[in-house]
Amino acid sequence: MSAKTVLPAVAMTAVSMVLTLAVVVMWLGTAVPWPVAVVVGLGIDGGWLATLAYERRLAAQGDHNRAVTAVGWSFGILAAGVLVAHALTAEHSAGAWLAVAWLPIAAKALWLVHGLWERTALTPVALDAIRGIQQEARDEAAVARARLRAEAATEETRLTAVTQAGARVARVQARTAQTLSSAWSTLETARAGEDTGRALTSVTARVTPGVTPRWELPVWGPSEPLAARSLEAAPALTDEALDVLVDEIRNSETPALSYREMASRFRAAGHSASEVRLRAAWKRVA
Repeated sequence: MSAKTVLPAVAMTAVSMVLTLAVVVMWLGTAVPWPVAVVVGLGIDGGWLATLAYERRLAAQGDHNRAVTAVGWSFGILAAGVLVAHALTAEHSAGAWLAVAWLPIAAKALWLVHGLWERTALTPVALDAIRGIQQEARDEAAVARARLRAEAATEETRLTAVTQAGARVARVQARTAQTLSSAWSTLETARAGEDTGRALTSVTARVTPGVTPRWELPVWGPSEPLAARSLEAAPALTDEALDVLVDEIRNSETPALSYREMASRFRAAGHSASEVRLRAAWKRVA
């Protein structure tokens, strides 16, 4: 894996050193003897290569030295400067020489990339562990998505069923209301009829001389259930209060009610008293 980054850096370094040496020999060869030009070119390449080797040694030990790095970049900038100066002073192909003047800097940048790769490189065991963790996370995410989709489908089915059941209940209630309305209309018609009303009154009302109560329609609508009453929990009535209640119920109609009717209305009103006390109160007021 390291060959992917080290080979381009080595190749770029070799090309840069050869190019720098050739440029120095061609550029300075006309002014100084060529051996001197070769020494100058080798000095630039040697310094560049020496600092690079020292940087690689420090990197292998997990260390870093800013001074060595600065010297290495200085040699790279010097080599690039020599190439740029030669390109600017060349009479022929100045553009071509200027186009390759960046090679020393590029070689230095490639070694920087290779060093970053080495500092972040992981062993195959660690890479396998990371891949396993990533695959596990993908599996959990896929399972969670499938669970959410299944729950959403289930909820949609439930809501559809509830909606359909509600619609059926509404239709049944509508039909029931229509039937009750029809029955109520029939009862109202029967109540409004003169002959029918008299017949219903004669069979539904108590026969009382001089009184002909009107037959009323049954209650149709919401009703509130009576709260359950507890005879044990209700407070016992005193004799005076019991006498007052019995007298009021007995004289609520004319003629006065019998004991049986009074007792029935007394208990229907929610009052409580033993049969012995109720009969004694009746005797006192009657």
